[in-house]
Amino acid sequence: MIAIIDYGVGNLFSLAHSLKHIGTEAAVTSDEGLIRSADHVILPGVGAFGDAAAKLRETGLDTVVKDVAAKGTPVMGICLGMQLLLDVSYEFGEHRGLGLIPGAVRPIAEVIPPDYKIPHIGWNRLDVTLPHPIFKNVKPGDCVYFVHSYYGADCDHVIATAEYGADLTAAVARGSVCGCQFHPEKSGEVGLGILKAFCEWRGEA
Repeated sequence: MIAIIDYGVGNLFSLAHSLKHIGTEAAVTSDEGLIRSADHVILPGVGAFGDAAAKLRETGLDTVVKDVAAKGTPVMGICLGMQLLLDVSYEFGEHRGLGLIPGAVRPIAEVIPPDYKIPHIGWNRLDVTLPHPIFKNVKPGDCVYFVHSYYGADCDHVIATAEYGADLTAAVARGSVCGCQFHPEKSGEVGLGILKAFCEWRGEA
């Protein structure tokens, strides 16, 4: 069973529908016991990093995510959920993340040309830079769907990028934890293939 963590942010039911479409049992839940017993855990998220991090801490779900990752349960962060996996964010101040993957969240405005629109929104090519089981169904030239103004920086665990005036972090992974800046649930057949590969992954690179 896949646990989709419900902590008050994220398009949870679109994600649940995508998992159902590929024949995977999923539960949208904030129940600690259910999350701890799940075979796989997904941390979604949209909105501001500081608010989302505060909600995770207030509910105690930050500890739950760290615990399931520590025991080797495959964990995937999506969009803001990916950013929350990192150490710190500099979105409207400085906010502590989960620290599961070393790195920082910084504005894309710092690295893209000034005439590029923010947020980075729409379809873009996914460039896999390191092989990883979640990308076993991805082919060269495949595109995925992005919506973000901040990106994962200062990170040695990048496994994919997307070019948008600069090579922006598209996915990260360390141990049994991975994250996608893009939305696989909005990325058509390519995204469904990534979700399917994640559900089949046993947490080993």
